[in-house]
Amino acid sequence: MSASEHVEGLLRELAPQVLGMLLRRHGGFEECEDATQEALLAAATQWPCAGVPENPRSWLVTVASRRLIDQVRSEQARRRREVTAAVREAPGAGLAPAPGDEHPGGHDDTLTLLFLCCHPALTPASQVALTLRAVGGLTTAEVARAFLLPEATMAPRISRAKQRIRAAGASFEPPAAHERAARLDTVLHVLYLIFNEGYIASSGPDLHRGELTAEAIRLTRMVHRSLPDDGEVAGLLALMLLTDARRAARTTPDGALVPLAEQDRDRWDTALIDEGAALVTGAMSASPLGPYQLQAAIAALHVQAPRAEDTDWEQIRILYTILTRIAPNPMVTLNHAVAVAMTRGPRAGLELLETLDGDPRIARHHRLPAVRAHLQELAGEHAAARENYRLAARRTTSLPEQRYLRDRADGLDR
Repeated sequence: MSASEHVEGLLRELAPQVLGMLLRRHGGFEECEDATQEALLAAATQWPCAGVPENPRSWLVTVASRRLIDQVRSEQARRRREVTAAVREAPGAGLAPAPGDEHPGGHDDTLTLLFLCCHPALTPASQVALTLRAVGGLTTAEVARAFLLPEATMAPRISRAKQRIRAAGASFEPPAAHERAARLDTVLHVLYLIFNEGYIASSGPDLHRGELTAEAIRLTRMVHRSLPDDGEVAGLLALMLLTDARRAARTTPDGALVPLAEQDRDRWDTALIDEGAALVTGAMSASPLGPYQLQAAIAALHVQAPRAEDTDWEQIRILYTILTRIAPNPMVTLNHAVAVAMTRGPRAGLELLETLDGDPRIARHHRLPAVRAHLQELAGEHAAARENYRLAARRTTSLPEQRYLRDRADGLDR
């Protein structure tokens, strides 16, 4: 690993800790986030050449605090009446902490920062963007690339998210006990969305965007360290690891999609599989059952089968039946239909798919005709399958998925 790569990884890890410390001392999300980014930029410029300081977190907090002090002094000169809003805590809140004092007791504010970025006043898209920016340490340009949007579009979205948090009167502290479970559910859902967008990019030329899946796994590991006994946090981390373990085998050298049943299982990451399987086994044996644990258990059954034909589809069908009861949604039903088809025959799976035809949440999604086409192909209904593969190809904006679906249709023609 080069010096620049080492510094980049370290700064990603320290970014939420530094921002959390500034917010705790100063308040003002936008001002603290800007100061943190300036400190990170200074470190990224200086550390690869000058070396990482003995206490890198203290260095970053000191530089960012000085930036805030300069900003406050400028505000004092122009608008004295806003000093209290700029520096909320006093006395001494505007002073840079001494080296080693910036995190009393080793406390990590990352989870509190995640709760703040996933504030219910924000839309899901804004929660994801702000989490990547503030907790992930990505620049606005990097967040924009993750969404395949221009930076000029993403910058106002992030700015509006910060303003909504301020307008909602949110403070930098963990949510009250009665709000904690719901807010943690939102945090996990945001991390799940980030991972899914990276694992199956919704648009563009690439099937997979490694920077997003890696960031989702890194952030979920942080949450798991903060809440090691939470079964759903462990379940989500396990689901990500078990899914990401297949990444190397998901595409051909030219970027074409390879379906699960046809993947070279020798290319799967056994270390990730072992870690994920241990996590979900421990969670399910010690915690109340939740949807992420169930999805992780299903993923484990897929990756632990030596061959595609060895997959325990009956156990997968049972787990999807349970998942449908505790967390029903169209995507669960879609996957449940595949498991039903593999155990009860394709016609049974197609009948279950028919229950989704009137659901507006998925009626226009490309996966519905794609799965229907797959089951029709298994049932020998090749003409109908061909039309549904082509319909799915028209609906998806992912180029690898388009190519794969058209190839399936063309194969039925032949």
